[in-house]
Amino acid sequence: MKDWQNIKRAVFARHSNPWSMWTRWASTPLMLVPVWRRSPRDAALVGLWMALNPVMFGEPPHDRAWATRAALGEEQWIAERPMDTAMAVNVTATAALLAAIIAAHHRRALPAALATAVQMALLMGYWELMVRYYNNNVDVGPRSCVA
Repeated sequence: MKDWQNIKRAVFARHSNPWSMWTRWASTPLMLVPVWRRSPRDAALVGLWMALNPVMFGEPPHDRAWATRAALGEEQWIAERPMDTAMAVNVTATAALLAAIIAAHHRRALPAALATAVQMALLMGYWELMVRYYNNNVDVGPRSCVA
């Protein structure tokens, strides 16, 4: 269990880099491409990008960036998984992404685009909740950045 916690800590330390957070967020529409095109090759490429993105950027030097605090707050929040507003927003964002994937499977561009936009907007709300969670618990959980 301790090994898993160390791995998770290392991933979040790097994923809290704003470049990681923003490029992953901006890559959300890419997840529809393999479904739309029915392409295992595209699925492998997008899957590889999504797997590598959280670890390919270095640990940020501080926690002042909004995206950094969102990632660090999420790390703390995941440890507890409270049934709160963030959970509802996260579930709703996941449902919107599933709707986008289903629309892409049926090759319905407008519903796919709208559902993706809703998911990305909800994710911004979720990030804001994670920033608040981090700000309220900054001295409680692991902290990867040099303050």
